[in-house]
Amino acid sequence: MCTAATYKTNDFYFGRTLDNGFSYGEEVVITPRNYMFDFRHYGKIGTHYAIIGMAHIAEGYPLYYDAINEKGLCIAGLNFVGNAHYNTPQEGMDNIAQFEFVPWILSLYETVAQVRDALENTNITDTAFSEKFPPSQLHWIISDKDQSITVECVKEGLKIYDNPAGVLANNPSFDMQMFNLNNYMNLTAKTPISRFAEGIDLSRYSLGMGAIGLPGDLSSMSRFVRVAFTKMNSVSGDGEMESVSQFFHILGSVDQQRGCCELEDHGYEITVYTSCCNASKGIYYYTTYDNHRINGISMHRENLDGSKLISFRLNTAEDINMQN
Repeated sequence: MCTAATYKTNDFYFGRTLDNGFSYGEEVVITPRNYMFDFRHYGKIGTHYAIIGMAHIAEGYPLYYDAINEKGLCIAGLNFVGNAHYNTPQEGMDNIAQFEFVPWILSLYETVAQVRDALENTNITDTAFSEKFPPSQLHWIISDKDQSITVECVKEGLKIYDNPAGVLANNPSFDMQMFNLNNYMNLTAKTPISRFAEGIDLSRYSLGMGAIGLPGDLSSMSRFVRVAFTKMNSVSGDGEMESVSQFFHILGSVDQQRGCCELEDHGYEITVYTSCCNASKGIYYYTTYDNHRINGISMHRENLDGSKLISFRLNTAEDINMQN
């Protein structure tokens, strides 16, 4: 269970929560321009755009969860269990394994418009990375500073949706998530006006009553509505600190606390990490469940012309600033 969002002030921001019952040992990983990508069906790409994002490194390969490239193109993969459907390789198509989709997009393209064109001839395959890592059932939000799309590979084929809300959660499919927003068109950040009935004097006894009906549960459909409402009504300053702080507050609206969502193995789903990327400047910020201090890593402080992955372990221990 995860939620992703975009946000724009002077710069463009992109990020997500990763909600799970455990961690794979993910790290912030920079893939420099000359790291060799050897795609299973597509061939090798030895020179490409630099990438920064959250990934698990397996056998020297970055399995990215969410990432941006140096041109400001962003992508995140979110669970889409039961709906995602991948294919075997098809002749005449650009065959890209599911686990390669993020680096393939970010290696080659600068804008969502370019990605949309490329996807017309793309087949996402069910090729496994290894026996330990079978294909993950995902759908994706792909964004730049001007627009967002959602990409879903289902039995009917590859679906590409315009995403005017700039948010994504999990099931059901994106078109159903957007249609569901119709049920909440009366929500407002403003003080509401009574339309209940003439002749009944109703009073506003609290602030925030315009948002009565905003769902507060942890289901993916409810999280989609809540983060869309929060993001679309969000106001902040245009500076880096104000923007980053506000972005974490936006995704904080769908934070998952240990104990509130029990799993079948009696564990609990939590927000393992929350990310916020300044896609304009190539900075990856994150917090973790037990460390709410915002940590930042700039790709442009590293050698982007190298050929070896650069990784940073997450700061996961709580860091409390005692003021006395």
